[in-house]
Amino acid sequence: MESRALYTFDTRMVRKYFAEKGLGGGVAGGDRICGVVAAGTAVEMVRLLRRTLRRTRTAELRLDYLRSAKERAAFLAKLAEMRAGGGARGATLIATCRSRRGGGQFRGSAAEQQEVLAAAARAGCQWCDLEIEAARDWPAAQRRRELRPARVMISFHDFRRTPRDLGAVVRRLERAGGDAIKIATECRSIQDAVRLLRLARGRRDRVIVPMGELGEAARVLALREGSALAYAAAETATAPGQTSLAEFARLGGPGRASGVRWLTRKTRVYAVIGDPIEHSLSPLMQNTAFALRRQNAIYLAFRVRKLRDFLDSVAALGISGFSVTLPHKEEMLRHLDDCDPLAREIGAVNTVVVRSGGRMYGYNTDYVGVLRALERRVHLVSSRVLLLGAGGAARAAAFALTRGGAEVLIWARRPERARSLARAAGAEAIARGAIAREHFDAIVNCTPVGLYPRGGSPLRPAELNCRIVMDMVYRPRETELLRAARRRGIETISGVDMFVAQGVAQWEIWTGLGAPEAEMRRAVNEALGKEEGERARR
Repeated sequence: MESRALYTFDTRMVRKYFAEKGLGGGVAGGDRICGVVAAGTAVEMVRLLRRTLRRTRTAELRLDYLRSAKERAAFLAKLAEMRAGGGARGATLIATCRSRRGGGQFRGSAAEQQEVLAAAARAGCQWCDLEIEAARDWPAAQRRRELRPARVMISFHDFRRTPRDLGAVVRRLERAGGDAIKIATECRSIQDAVRLLRLARGRRDRVIVPMGELGEAARVLALREGSALAYAAAETATAPGQTSLAEFARLGGPGRASGVRWLTRKTRVYAVIGDPIEHSLSPLMQNTAFALRRQNAIYLAFRVRKLRDFLDSVAALGISGFSVTLPHKEEMLRHLDDCDPLAREIGAVNTVVVRSGGRMYGYNTDYVGVLRALERRVHLVSSRVLLLGAGGAARAAAFALTRGGAEVLIWARRPERARSLARAAGAEAIARGAIAREHFDAIVNCTPVGLYPRGGSPLRPAELNCRIVMDMVYRPRETELLRAARRRGIETISGVDMFVAQGVAQWEIWTGLGAPEAEMRRAVNEALGKEEGERARR
């Protein structure tokens, strides 16, 4: 498999783009990640703005979140001082004072809203975001005169759905006479997001904001399609699905904090799909590898409830490959054009390569992950292993271990599924009541029981009659099951071992390159350690 092109971008093109449209500032020619600053007091707004400008040089100031006219006046006075003293040098500031009818917090009259924005322009904001509902009350000629030299972005928000006729929305916004337009709509499906993202293609004066549970993934893809900006919360999210600046920065990978800012149509897109998906550290792990190997690629998480909704969008989103997790691993097999024989035998797929013409080819790297994690601790030949669960991960484990020479017993909440998997893999089903009376070399949890934040354990401590307990759940690193095993003096294997091993195999299938496994493992462990430390401090 041939290697891919290095991660590159044309900075001259980017500088010209932002210079032409004025969306952005700073020596690099602009920053496409816009930090949203929203707080109730002037003091807090100033604090958040300063913190935001350390991460990005573009910020939206949500003046409607300030709790009173006095706080707005105090903040704008402080902003003018910052501008005069060079405290926001090179930054692009966008003033927003969204009315209640436009989905914001401002309760004043149209005239008062206009005065707030005019004051923001005088304080040094280069852009004012005016919702389409308010634009009707402010004639374009008067608006330009009162906001000069600031430019105007006319925005449309629909927090319930994505309108069927987006073309009509665009025409309505363009008739309002602004310098750029913004469209933010709730995407109830991936197909909604696809329709919305098409509006950004080939344009430099449009900001496209998919809202809702697609969140981060769709917002990043809007940048790839050409949206002038993507919004991320400095602290308080102001729209459904809005991620934080810190999370956006993590997508760039180590040493590539600005990577997301420079996405183009040439950037390859990879994804992980599942439901739920918000717990996944796959984007962090895979983007770390892309950054360190200097690949022009990004990996995103999609919450997918209906598999067909995602599959019908693969070509439109430019997806080159994707990971499959619960609950789609077995169903995915039915939608492939071709499949690795081992994955077909297992009956579950966790890795897909999208080939030319949109043809999809499937693999199972969970198989590799289980073997690598257990082989270091257990001599598989003639060992006795209990698997908990009968889903896609359990299927991979059952085939891997029986092929490795182990005697495999399977328990699942639904006995008929355990028996079916046992027949397919050459294993044996076991009743729950018999587990405590048996002894095993290893017990492997292949269920999601124990996953943060729900927790729990699939077995009682008294049922852990074994030398080793392995949990495929990696978040947290020490689940309740592993904690119970450790208290009984049983050796444990964290789900991180399998998670990294299967992810490395995926990355190498997609790229044809050697993955930086140690760095991928380090990134995952550091993120989990930080998360666990924050929970302990609460």
